[in-house]
Amino acid sequence: MNKLKLLLLPLFFCVFAFTISAQPLTSPQIDALVERTLRTFDVPGIAVAVVKDGKIIHEKGYGVSSLNTMKKMNEHTRFGIASNSKAFTVASLGILVDQGKLNWNDRVTDYIPEFKLYAPYVTENFTIRDLLTHRSGLGLGAGDLMIWPDSSTFTLNDIIHNLRYLKQVSDFRTKYDYDNLLYIVAGEVVARVSGMTWENFVQTNIMDPLKMKESAPNYDLLKNKENVIDAHAPVNGKVQVIHRDWKFVADAAGGIYSSVHDMTKWIIMQMNDGKYGDDLKNELLKPRTHEEMWTPQTIIPVRNKGAYNTHFASYGLGWFLSDENGYKVPTHTGGLAGIVTQVTLIPELKLGIIVFTNQQSGAAFRAITNTIKDSYFGIKGKDRVKEYHDQVVQNEAEAKKITDRIWADINSEQQKNKSVKDFSKYTGTYTDPWFGDVVISEKNGKPWFDSKNSPRLTGEMFPFKGNTFIVKWNDRSMDADAYVMFDLDYEGNPNAIKMKPISPLTDFSFDFQDLNFTRKK
Repeated sequence: MNKLKLLLLPLFFCVFAFTISAQPLTSPQIDALVERTLRTFDVPGIAVAVVKDGKIIHEKGYGVSSLNTMKKMNEHTRFGIASNSKAFTVASLGILVDQGKLNWNDRVTDYIPEFKLYAPYVTENFTIRDLLTHRSGLGLGAGDLMIWPDSSTFTLNDIIHNLRYLKQVSDFRTKYDYDNLLYIVAGEVVARVSGMTWENFVQTNIMDPLKMKESAPNYDLLKNKENVIDAHAPVNGKVQVIHRDWKFVADAAGGIYSSVHDMTKWIIMQMNDGKYGDDLKNELLKPRTHEEMWTPQTIIPVRNKGAYNTHFASYGLGWFLSDENGYKVPTHTGGLAGIVTQVTLIPELKLGIIVFTNQQSGAAFRAITNTIKDSYFGIKGKDRVKEYHDQVVQNEAEAKKITDRIWADINSEQQKNKSVKDFSKYTGTYTDPWFGDVVISEKNGKPWFDSKNSPRLTGEMFPFKGNTFIVKWNDRSMDADAYVMFDLDYEGNPNAIKMKPISPLTDFSFDFQDLNFTRKK
């Protein structure tokens, strides 16, 4: 046997071993998996697409797009893809890099002179690459209350200006902490360099060439809204339609609407290194530029090997990157109120999996994606639906213990102190440098919290312990009740407020902990 045959033998056996051990799920098996997931996680509707070797081998919608209309879901139903939009923002910048109009390592202030962060050194050295890699030193979701919930009055100029008030919680470029606001800034870089809005750039330079006719840069720009999901969430224990929550100023961070059918065109281009169309004759991105997006930029600690023997994880440019069973896996998730999505690619297998849901259950898309992955990895005997449902039950039970204890303490305090506590000393207007004013008042004899710049953040306040209250938001879909702690001056008068969520399951975009209110004189 010659040397070439000897060298090829290990490769042959590896391919042969994969072939006989991997048994990819068939479409009927995916149907059964998704139907079970719908029931298990109480999700009204899910859409799934699977791409293999450049071809769609499965795409289908399940359940209903809305509990109000009960309209059936299909593969053309549009969803808000949320943070899966970030890869489109990176691709937009990549196109400009290919055109020679900017460089990943250009300073942000070269394009947005008014851009300013809390630390002068960080401002002076902050690059376009830094906008995209979650290593700014800002805390998790810092400043997201300027865009979440969507009732806020903050403009793009407000957001860029207010970044200077958000203090770094870690050293620049040393730690991963996910952010949204800097992707909004990245979208503005696209606008200033190209001379068109981020929305127009994405439509013209990405969606149109890829023939993503069912997609738009935001909900309002959808040409046809007849087949669009409603968002759903549990409200007082029952899943129901909730407010469509998004502020268009943040489109570059999470505004795109698309269908799983259209998104297959996007991921096929991704898995072909930026090429698309018949015989891959067209090029959206140069291979070197595309490779940069899937190159690790920020280390993400791996605490355990997880389901797929993962040793390394990182954030690239608009994509999470990790090793799973020896394969490189670019992926991203997205979450809006009542909508969560996931896109997963295994380029070496030419495999792409897209799962969109219209209920905010991340466990649902994980169960589907990972069961499909298991079938390609040759992993058998794992019930991902049960595994993730058990985790959800445990997490919700632990969170309920915390919130139940707090409300029990509040009820107990009210029983002990039948007389109404004098709340007048707390009332007044308090202001935060970036979030603006909140008014603490009494309405019909009840302590009340009102945000001036985010009107949906309004609700009754309940005495808790000492000078701490709990605010219970009127909008019960937000699941974000919070501590409101008053600081006192030397004479015992309230002069400042600090806040934080009471439930560990509160979405990180309710970044109450980043607020630092002082009382207006």
